[in-house]
Amino acid sequence: MRPQVIIGATVVLSAILFVVNLWIAIVGGSHAVLSQAIYTITDLIGGALILWGFVASQRPPSYDHPFGYGKERFFWSFTGSLVTFTGSGLLVMFDSWGQIAHPGPVSDLPASLAVVGATLALSAVGILVTLRELRRGQETVSALLESAHQGLKTIFYQDIVSVGGSIVAFIGIAIVEVTGKTIVDGIAAFGVGILLFLTGVLLAAESRPLLVGKAVSPEQARTILQLVEKDPRVRRVRGFQSMMLGPEDILVALRVNFQDGLNTDQIEAAIDQVSLSLRQAFPAIRHLVIEPES
Repeated sequence: MRPQVIIGATVVLSAILFVVNLWIAIVGGSHAVLSQAIYTITDLIGGALILWGFVASQRPPSYDHPFGYGKERFFWSFTGSLVTFTGSGLLVMFDSWGQIAHPGPVSDLPASLAVVGATLALSAVGILVTLRELRRGQETVSALLESAHQGLKTIFYQDIVSVGGSIVAFIGIAIVEVTGKTIVDGIAAFGVGILLFLTGVLLAAESRPLLVGKAVSPEQARTILQLVEKDPRVRRVRGFQSMMLGPEDILVALRVNFQDGLNTDQIEAAIDQVSLSLRQAFPAIRHLVIEPES
């Protein structure tokens, strides 16, 4: 899977959608279409932040950051979700409330329906790009949603929410076209704002454990312990600590009790073999500390 392809596609599609939605919103005065414009510009900013996090995380370790910069991706994904969903949701709700309280005229409804339909179609293209990259990497959607790839999850949610928001906006504008009740335009936009805000809260809650130092999953921990204790020179693992330093960067520290009678060279050989087995089974383990214990 190529994260940069997914992120780049999102940035390009968001830029196109923002220009088209903003133009139609200005011409027709639809708050539902304006909600799409607000979302796509914040989507563009959020995608740029996620892309910057990906670039920043590639820096090599330094004296101040001996384990690298992998958590840059967690931080900028968290920031991107706040901008894209929480911030845009609040802006959309604030803007649409005026249309609900004091409904204004909405014109060029066919053009509004067309641009919302185009937004729906292009958002579907974004989803297809993500699914294609998942297939290329032999991964599933459920694996992505359960992973620490917060940036990619944010982008995937962006496209899903954009599809849902476009459907809500399309229905709202269609009702205005049929009934002439422009208050529905404001209600539809407000619904989109609520959807955006709640998604932002969900993603922020998911990011928090990773930012403060989340360990690997219990299933991964059990597999790691089984691999280590499978070596006949290992008696028992007495200490196990781990931390997600990035979506594909894990720190593991082990205190291992080796069998009695092993000399220093034999213990070193055992550590080398255990390290090789773990890195082959879990390529994401980039930092491994094994402390022998008598």
